[in-house]
Amino acid sequence: MPEVHRRTATRVALAPEQVAAAAARVMARCDELARLTAVPGTVERVHLSPEHARANRVVAGWMAEVGMTARQDAAGNLVGRLDADDPQAPALLLGSHLDTVPDAGRYDGALGVLMALEAVRLLRVPTDDGGDDGGSVRSPFPFALEVVAFSDEEGTRFGRALLGSSALAGSWDPRWWDLTDAAGTTLRDAATAFGLDPDRVGEAARRPEELVGYLEAHIEQGPELDRRGRALAVVTSIASARRFQVVVEGRARHAGTPYDLRHDALLGAGEAALAVERVCREMHHVVGTVGQLQALPGAVNVVPGEAHLSVDLRGELDHDRDLAWRLISAALDEVAARRGLRWSAGEVHVAPAVACAPLLQDVVRASIGARLPGREEPDALWSPAGHDAMAVARVTDVGMLFLRNPDGTSHHPDESVAQADVAEGLRALVEAVAHLAAEPR
Repeated sequence: MPEVHRRTATRVALAPEQVAAAAARVMARCDELARLTAVPGTVERVHLSPEHARANRVVAGWMAEVGMTARQDAAGNLVGRLDADDPQAPALLLGSHLDTVPDAGRYDGALGVLMALEAVRLLRVPTDDGGDDGGSVRSPFPFALEVVAFSDEEGTRFGRALLGSSALAGSWDPRWWDLTDAAGTTLRDAATAFGLDPDRVGEAARRPEELVGYLEAHIEQGPELDRRGRALAVVTSIASARRFQVVVEGRARHAGTPYDLRHDALLGAGEAALAVERVCREMHHVVGTVGQLQALPGAVNVVPGEAHLSVDLRGELDHDRDLAWRLISAALDEVAARRGLRWSAGEVHVAPAVACAPLLQDVVRASIGARLPGREEPDALWSPAGHDAMAVARVTDVGMLFLRNPDGTSHHPDESVAQADVAEGLRALVEAVAHLAAEPR
């Protein structure tokens, strides 16, 4: 575990009415983006869709409003930049993503982009020629400020998450161009129709020397802050993950077959699902989910001869996540032996845990702690959910700030955040950026 350093946050002179207006603007614009949807009455905005294009255009206008120059990169990410005195200075990236899952909430991703824009509004200063709102402004720091709105964090359309942030990190895999959506459209064809040139996707990649780091504000996709009665937390790491497709094989028999002659694959799969829950409940900082379960042949009067289930494991540490899978595998061995079944598993996804950089943790921790009574320690949480920071960490240091999400509901229309918490989050984000600028580099 990295050493925690106590720092005194660099205070930024912010009038309460400035922060309140910024928080209100974030909330109103989250509502505005929610109306850019493929399905009226719900929020659905997927990668390379007309709604994605409209969202990029709208947010580009908001970037221009705060004095940033906006561009869409070769992967469909929207990037706004506010230069420092030295136009060649590296940039601190702030932001999140604009895409959603189907029937989504309105704050996952979008909140982080809009908070980043408001942080720039609160931090910017006029250039020497005296620019004002919408005029000539610059970053007051020895680094530029960039807001990035990633194009595909969720992976909803093509089944592959973090496409936009992977392109920015220089880790694009050309095989992804052959991915298809539910209509059979390839990623390559969708990108071309969107106005992108697939052969130029490498131009989205950033070099380490161009970047100072990446800070992302995000709602907590869990209930811990709400349970603790806290508005904000510093994120220590982003979950390690493994996903498996498990096949349990038995023997299909007539529904009248006596129990002592049955080899019911579905009941074996059911025990496996319960084993996932049991193992992960007994471990520290590991969660497991069985999100899919299918019985074959699927007739009401046939004992299932085969069952398929998914297993999603997430842990704070790779070691604990891997131990959970070994224990689940042992439980499956026992179930199969007892019921006369066979099982196999194919791993379909693996991602290591990504630790937030100690310095970025420290500046976020200091900015949160500045408003806590006494010397109370700010809350620190690991994220069981994945984020664009996982991909960006391949090219620069990353840090994250969590905001309270009542009841922990996310990826759902009931997702929510309080405007007062957004205001607190904006103060913390602004002061974290200022404190980072004060660090010797």
